[in-house]
Amino acid sequence: MDFQNGQKTEKGYLALPPSGSGPGVLVLHAWWGLNDFFVELCDRLAREGFVALAPDLYEGSVASTIAEAKALMGRGDSDAMQQKVLQALDALQHHPAVQSPKLGALGCSMGASWALQVSALRPEQIAAAVLFYGVDGADFTAARCAYLGHFAENDAWDSVDDARLMEAEMRAAGREVTEYVYPEVGHWFFEANQPEAYNAEAAALAWDRTVAFLNHHLREDPGR
Repeated sequence: MDFQNGQKTEKGYLALPPSGSGPGVLVLHAWWGLNDFFVELCDRLAREGFVALAPDLYEGSVASTIAEAKALMGRGDSDAMQQKVLQALDALQHHPAVQSPKLGALGCSMGASWALQVSALRPEQIAAAVLFYGVDGADFTAARCAYLGHFAENDAWDSVDDARLMEAEMRAAGREVTEYVYPEVGHWFFEANQPEAYNAEAAALAWDRTVAFLNHHLREDPGR
């Protein structure tokens, strides 16, 4: 799907549910770029009845190693990426398949940081944010959404202690937040194309919790 960012046309991947409409979820990729895993993640959300849009923050570039991912993220212009995320959110909001004003944001690692930022920058749009192993600061007093966090017990990048500190900041700001810590797994445990980190059991449990959370917060009738 193409969407406008000022005078520039941006790229993203859009997945529609079998019914043709549903609540919208903005999917924000990790530092690898918009790879096959995040495309399939949008498709999985669509099969659960959501309209999922993943903006391509790297304009087609995809990393397969940590060194490549670091280089891609390091070359990125954070202000430009933020504008791209916000424009993608607006494009999702106005897509004819999205029939609810309540949107979700879901991000992994770097994408979780963007989900946190957009939840504070666009509180009138984001009703639910799902964070996979990503910690960042944001103005949680400005946000109005509920947060669901999935964190790894053995995470060298975003520790459980950091996740708990963020949770305390969210609660102090009056936000609803649920955090889960998955034992004996590390960063990227949810991503099936990261074989050294992926844990099928933890990923399946996190997925079930994510779908239930999004249904609860984005649907007028959670049973639909």
